[in-house]
Amino acid sequence: MKLRALEPLGDPVFRRIWSASLMSNLAQLVLGVAAAWEMTRLTNSPQMVALVQSAMMLPLMFVAVPAGAFADMFDRRKIAISGLCFSSAAAAVLTALLLTGHESPWILLLFCFLIGAGVATYGPSWQASIPEQVPPEHLPAAVALGSVSYNIARSFGPALGGLLVVGFGATVVFGITAVLYLPLAFAFLAWRRRHVPPRLSPERLDRAIISGVRYALHAGPVRAVMFRCASFGVATAGLAALTPLVAKDLLHGTATTYGVLLGAGGVGAVMGAVFVSRVVEKMTSDRALAAAMTVTGLMIIAVGFSRHIVLTCLALCASGAANMIAISLLNVTMQVSVPRWVTARALAWFTSTLTGGIAFGSWVWGNTAASLGVSEAMALSGAAVLVIPLLGKLAPLPTDSTSNLEPARIANEPNVALALTGRSGPITIEIDYRVDPANARSFYDAMLDLQRARKRNGAFGWVLSRDIGDPELWTEKFEFPTWQDYLRHRERFTEADRELQDLTQSFSTLSGDSPARIRRKLERPFGSVRWKADTPDPEATNPAEPVRPRPTTG
Repeated sequence: MKLRALEPLGDPVFRRIWSASLMSNLAQLVLGVAAAWEMTRLTNSPQMVALVQSAMMLPLMFVAVPAGAFADMFDRRKIAISGLCFSSAAAAVLTALLLTGHESPWILLLFCFLIGAGVATYGPSWQASIPEQVPPEHLPAAVALGSVSYNIARSFGPALGGLLVVGFGATVVFGITAVLYLPLAFAFLAWRRRHVPPRLSPERLDRAIISGVRYALHAGPVRAVMFRCASFGVATAGLAALTPLVAKDLLHGTATTYGVLLGAGGVGAVMGAVFVSRVVEKMTSDRALAAAMTVTGLMIIAVGFSRHIVLTCLALCASGAANMIAISLLNVTMQVSVPRWVTARALAWFTSTLTGGIAFGSWVWGNTAASLGVSEAMALSGAAVLVIPLLGKLAPLPTDSTSNLEPARIANEPNVALALTGRSGPITIEIDYRVDPANARSFYDAMLDLQRARKRNGAFGWVLSRDIGDPELWTEKFEFPTWQDYLRHRERFTEADRELQDLTQSFSTLSGDSPARIRRKLERPFGSVRWKADTPDPEATNPAEPVRPRPTTG
């Protein structure tokens, strides 16, 4: 690895948090080994063994989305601490239940889910807070180190977990897990994060989630990454879900064997993290992703048919490297495709689609193994991975990552003469353009691109109309539920959005200082007029004068 890839570790805050993250990642990996092996002791059902993987991944699908919204709305440091403490507490309760003899497959699955929920809570906050811990020039290397942290733990954590299970039993391992989450919580607690008061009050959770969903729906690169993540997760889930049965049934090993197999995959993942930059330099993202998935699929098939631990470890090492390259490519694509205001929510969608696919795929391949056998299920899982590169034609990754997603300051402040509050609304925006009919087609195409930008940033009901009596006159119309939502839309405006707007306005020939004429209107303005003509109006100093506006929220 090039020395500059380690430069973020020179920043004290990032170094402390990154070092502590090794312990939390180790906790999650040791937990997975202990839970999977404990399940093989409690039941002989392949479906229940596979459901351990589902129980640990489903929270990342369901909890990560609201956790990402919280991370964009509130102090990411506090959200991360809360999630870590919750995981530690859940692991401690599971340990206590097992010590008192309250053990069953369903209790084990429940607490795997709860511990995973805590991990899903702190994950988006940790990833989205990296830009606050390092200078901009260190950001790409810091993001890569975040993945390396997990895979360093993955390279020896499973083997260590297997040894601990054999030596002390799963109950002791669950207790150790509860302790290992705490160093990262203390590292976040020691971070004196610089608080920048937002101009606007936080969104409600439901609206924050909806904002993230709407951004994903109207952003092509985000949709492509989510689609590829979900399909990759489903197809590759057989490897993670059935590895305990590979160790036990195909290799006739113990928990230590299982840990060694997972360790081999972790070593490969670290190797993949080292070489991912070189792969990207030599190939486009789509080609690199296709190559990584092809190697992964072939190695999964090899694991299914191997009966020798050395061959199985080599296949797992190669699949781990390829898997790491594929996931890193998708992660980087997601991060460079969204502005900062929605970063945590976008990363939450990335995590939820990938892990949701793994959770669903674990159930599919567990049932397949129960019906056809472990080897056959692994072969089918590998074959499914080999088919995924064909999906690149349906959802290609963006080739241009140079879009300027930095916030753009809008100079012209709205002229407000009504007494508005943050909840006033709906607010309708109408913009007139006068376009030469010879440029109508080009203008229309540019407006369709601008439409997606408006909707990504929170606009509803976008329409573009053309005056039937004056073909040069076009009107763009869209609305917001409240005045506060309109102000948020302005805050989310990026330089890339400004370029789109400038392009559309370049076609307009309206006279005056501006190429477009903007009207901002309050729909259903019942509260802006008096109930009756003779009702006193306390807002006006003189009945003949207009009402002064109240200060707007934010």
